[in-house]
Amino acid sequence: MSPLKIAILDDYQRVARSMADWSEVEKFAELHVFHDHEPDEDRVVERLLPFDVVCVMRERTPLPRSVIERLPRLRMIASTGPVNRSIDRRAAEERGISVMATGYASQPAAEMTWALILGSVRHLADDAASMRAGGWQTKLGGDLAGQTLGVLGLGRIGRQVAAVGAAFGMHVIAWSQNLTVEKAAESGVRHVDKEELFRTADILTVHVLLSSRTEGLVGESELALMKRSARLVNTSRGPIVNESALVAALRRGELAGAALDVYDQEPLPADHPFRTLPNVLATPHVGYVTESLYRTFYGDTVKNVLAWAAEHG
Repeated sequence: MSPLKIAILDDYQRVARSMADWSEVEKFAELHVFHDHEPDEDRVVERLLPFDVVCVMRERTPLPRSVIERLPRLRMIASTGPVNRSIDRRAAEERGISVMATGYASQPAAEMTWALILGSVRHLADDAASMRAGGWQTKLGGDLAGQTLGVLGLGRIGRQVAAVGAAFGMHVIAWSQNLTVEKAAESGVRHVDKEELFRTADILTVHVLLSSRTEGLVGESELALMKRSARLVNTSRGPIVNESALVAALRRGELAGAALDVYDQEPLPADHPFRTLPNVLATPHVGYVTESLYRTFYGDTVKNVLAWAAEHG
């Protein structure tokens, strides 16, 4: 019998093989690692036609029904993280395709949130660029102590972000569609309504999951409530914030700035305004891109492939 063919997609940093021991897998399978991202659906299908197993990194390459139904050899999808809404699980189930997930840790995203907050408030990218160009100080930084941190979504990541804000001496408030006064109090956070969250936050940070209820949750009317001195931070998912409304508000100077790690389209198009707006600090969705979490992702992927192969042959 010919060996199984396994595709590892979107290995941007060329680390997939080094983050786990694939030797047991390679005893019965051929590994093919793709370091680029293919955005075109038809070319994705063409690329994946020879493969029995596809390993995806988060939502970098979506696998909707329109892709899955055109991959007759596909028998297993190994996804990183516990949830991947870019995979049509029903379409996979109908085809008898196994979909397996991995462990996760929330602290890298919480840490990245604070890297963005501090980087934006203290203009670190601008001053670092000035240093590299032979210059010196360029702007006045802001303070965090005594300011109000608004947390949109007080789940695992939101709670960690809130705790750091309190440690900095910030007033921490929170709202989400399901958050209660009691749950907020358990985290030492004051529960407010949605309008007060946007109206009073000096830093507004987004930590809700993307769903039909939260897509576009931060839109033109919410942004209009915010202070001109406020900053919006998003390390959750791009479509939670209406992108065109945010671009317009930033261009008009209605916000002091935005610090973003997630976008509607990823990778972000080369001509996107977020790449050039002077009041935007933009990073390429690296909130989860840490060595420890990658070792969890790829290590669990290897275990999942081995378990699946042992069961299905």
